[in-house]
Amino acid sequence: MSKRIIFTGAEVFDGTGSAPRRCDITIEDGRFLEIGTSLDGDEVVDLTGSTVLPGLFDCHVHVTSSGIDFMRHIQSPFSYQFYQAEQNLMATLACGITTVRDASGADLGVQRAVEDGLIKGPRLQISVTALSQTGGHGDGWMPSGCVIPHSIPHPGRPAGIVDGPVEARKKVRELARAGANVIKVFTSGGVLSPRDNPRHAHFRDDELDAIVIEATALGMFVMAHAQATDGIKSAIRAGIRSIEHGIFLDAEAIEMMLDKGTWLVPTLVAPKAVIDAAEMGLSVPESSVQKAKEVMEVHKESFTQAVKAGVKIAMGTDSGVGPHGNNLEELYLMEQGGMPIYDVLAATTSSAAKLLGWDEQLGTIEPGKRADLVVLEGPLGSTLQGIKSKIKKVYKDGVCVSS
Repeated sequence: MSKRIIFTGAEVFDGTGSAPRRCDITIEDGRFLEIGTSLDGDEVVDLTGSTVLPGLFDCHVHVTSSGIDFMRHIQSPFSYQFYQAEQNLMATLACGITTVRDASGADLGVQRAVEDGLIKGPRLQISVTALSQTGGHGDGWMPSGCVIPHSIPHPGRPAGIVDGPVEARKKVRELARAGANVIKVFTSGGVLSPRDNPRHAHFRDDELDAIVIEATALGMFVMAHAQATDGIKSAIRAGIRSIEHGIFLDAEAIEMMLDKGTWLVPTLVAPKAVIDAAEMGLSVPESSVQKAKEVMEVHKESFTQAVKAGVKIAMGTDSGVGPHGNNLEELYLMEQGGMPIYDVLAATTSSAAKLLGWDEQLGTIEPGKRADLVVLEGPLGSTLQGIKSKIKKVYKDGVCVSS
């Protein structure tokens, strides 16, 4: 017989962007049953003095990546990444994130291991491998002639380099076969890739059109690593659902995003993570460190302009570049970039769920949805700085998974 659990006494932020309010929550069979006052149940959890949030989202992570120390990366056994992924997933869950979109690296085996309870972690939406043109952000060719890809291909993770619409179309089908839930494409250069420039657009329109058409036919959205202004605009024209990073936004790109309803996943913490890693003495290429320093301020300004214009925003961190478990640092950077606190939290809950297409099941505290909860010690406060230190418990599908 199922047990009805009541959480009482807390201030509840329901995920919609409204201010927290005092109410009770009942959970049964892993779903929210009622939200209100004077509710009945079989077990009472007293949360007086606490604040409750819906389970949080991170829409851009790499759970099989554990930092950007290139020497360590090339000296690690191939399978080591999957054991590290278990630790990364648990660290992510412990900071209140119960759902992630993996932006390349995690394969069907990682996703299924979480679903089947073999390992503990947030539920995953996976892209498996990101698509790159030759010489693009996903091309691991080094000046020495060695190739160090972001994620080494294996039978469940196809190689991602494609050139021309025919190759692009076929690769989307291969990724769907491998279990991808979303397609990721690099439409510009990036910070960590040594042989390209974040200001340069990648892929031509016919290639991007083929990717989007094929993904749409397979029932999948497309996300674009897009830092360059032209690469952002190419992605928007093609109908890609979300712009990841969006460093060099301009007024025209923002207007195009508003017109098309395109999402922004800013990952403000990512360039900072590159600089921090270098300062810690890790073997990060100097070209990457220099590019990270060059983009930090313009990245923040682009985000601020997008917020002012009303662009749809969902939280993402690029964790894997920086440490897993530090994901909530992004919230304070979003706040510093001009986004009101409740809007930041909505971007990390209900808006993120909409971006992923999972808003019917997740993202808000309301009857019928899956019972993911984050319990914070004390009131929410006037800033999101240090919010991770307030986390007392995390629930996923009504079960306490971290305390």
